[in-house]
Amino acid sequence: MAVENYTVKNVDSFIITGFDHLQNQKLLGFLILITYMLILLGNGINLCIISTDRHLHKPMYILICNLAVVDIMFSSTCSTTMISVLLAEIKTVSYYSCISRMFFYHLGDFTECMALTLMAIDRLIAIRLPLRYHSIVTNSRTFLFIFLTWLITITLMGVLTYVVDNVPYCQPVIRYVFCDYPSMIRAACVNPEPYFFLPAMINLWWYCGQFPFIMCTYAVLAYSVTKLSNNASKRQMINTCLSHLIVLFSYYAPKMVHALLTRIGVVLTLTERNAILIVASLIPPLVNPTVYCTRTKEIRKRLADVLLRIKVEPNNLKVLS
Repeated sequence: MAVENYTVKNVDSFIITGFDHLQNQKLLGFLILITYMLILLGNGINLCIISTDRHLHKPMYILICNLAVVDIMFSSTCSTTMISVLLAEIKTVSYYSCISRMFFYHLGDFTECMALTLMAIDRLIAIRLPLRYHSIVTNSRTFLFIFLTWLITITLMGVLTYVVDNVPYCQPVIRYVFCDYPSMIRAACVNPEPYFFLPAMINLWWYCGQFPFIMCTYAVLAYSVTKLSNNASKRQMINTCLSHLIVLFSYYAPKMVHALLTRIGVVLTLTERNAILIVASLIPPLVNPTVYCTRTKEIRKRLADVLLRIKVEPNNLKVLS
């Protein structure tokens, strides 16, 4: 049945149709499943290592833990829907399940942006004010700022969820690959343009506020690193900043590409929009734990110790037997 033929005012569920035109749905489903499992594994390892090692109970590692929690929530809300549609062929999502997934998806998206800002500020203070760092950036203050970022984003998401929950729906069809704010608004019996004003303001704050601010902090960091006389300290600072920049660009690059293409008048097909959406939703949570596991010396050393212990203990048991 064509989408235009639906005349439903109140829906109990939505049908996800974003993958209907694809031929290799199973293959894509397995790729998303593997990616999601790697995301859970990588972020789970970071959380376990940091939470169980008292030496890592420091502000920077608390921020990494916060980012890992955000990544798991962010990826889970979209991945589970896509895996269900592609592999289990369950395309129907109940109304309240869809709206709750939308809430947690955007909550994770916005909170990740705030988490990256906090991490940039942390590195700026560490390099510019090294002698005062431990008195300025304490664990309690770090937890306080993390709590405030979550409070701000939960409030914003509450507003968007209220808007979505109070519009009439003409069609129980989601043309995208999972439930998010744009897809739900476009399924409603309303002119969508006015409903994108608040998300546009949030995106404007991202691109014209937080992103330039973060880039300025790293420009200051780069300048500060060039002034260091100790080569070992210089290499350590460069390695730390490079890790953060990789994480930063993995998050912002897909969003910036989408925004740039839209602004210069490139008309994206639904398939292209869905592809960008999938990349923007899965690549950052996959890159983040990989970067911090491989480029953060303390986490890498702790992970190596754990793996070495696992390898040695079975050998000891074999000798004893």
